[in-house]
Amino acid sequence: MYVKIDFNSDEAIYIQLRNQIIYGIATSQIREGDNLPSVRELADLIGINMHTVNKAYTILKRDGYVKVDRRKGAVIAIDINKLQALEEMKDNLQVVLAEAICKNISCDEVKEIVEQIYREFERG
Repeated sequence: MYVKIDFNSDEAIYIQLRNQIIYGIATSQIREGDNLPSVRELADLIGINMHTVNKAYTILKRDGYVKVDRRKGAVIAIDINKLQALEEMKDNLQVVLAEAICKNISCDEVKEIVEQIYREFERG
């Protein structure tokens, strides 16, 4: 699993790690049933604190992307309620779209960006 962390970013490392794993799932680099590295292995691989990896895994578990098995560790197991996911996405998009409107970005431009991102994930 390839993880790219920007140590100069204002975004917290555990959020970057969470997002990288979600990108991996979306692009099929990581699939349902795949094991994630142990907390210790991933921390050593990236060069970050084990608590940071554990926090990312905890959030992924809470959000329904992984299940933790005592023998297998963190395993990709998508268990997301679609209606809940749509509501959360709507909440997140409201701020992004409000910013777009403030910057005179049209609905058509937003749609093109969304379609472009979907195409990139489909190509993986």
